[in-house]
Amino acid sequence: MDDTTRHNVAACRDISGLDLDLDAALRIWEEAMALPETGPGSTPRWYHGDLLAENLLVRDGRLAAVLDFGALAVGDPTVDLIVAWEVLDPASREVFRRAVGVDDTSWLRGRAWALSLALITFPYYWSTMPDRCASRLAVTRSVLADAAST
Repeated sequence: MDDTTRHNVAACRDISGLDLDLDAALRIWEEAMALPETGPGSTPRWYHGDLLAENLLVRDGRLAAVLDFGALAVGDPTVDLIVAWEVLDPASREVFRRAVGVDDTSWLRGRAWALSLALITFPYYWSTMPDRCASRLAVTRSVLADAAST
């Protein structure tokens, strides 16, 4: 995803009205690319690959189902941590992190996945799917704020 993410950061610079610190986004991505490729979170495992709010069904305040298994594969499971930046506030994100036992490297890799998957949305959907872009804009801002606070 390195080339794709860098391409999307560059493409986002040309989107009128996209108010993001893309230099900070690129720094977050570059820091993630420098992370070690080994560790507890790097062992290939099954992952959903599209664990976004639009694929989660909630009933009575509890997760009831996960939808859309079109991206299901074996690989880096930290891709599924995107849900932490999309649906959780900072305090809830920390509770989630402790509950699933995510180490620092895996957490940073998950944060980079969240950033990359959000950025990929804007060049493609900016003028056609404003609701999806608004959701991914919130993800990107959560990632940027999270990185700025650490």
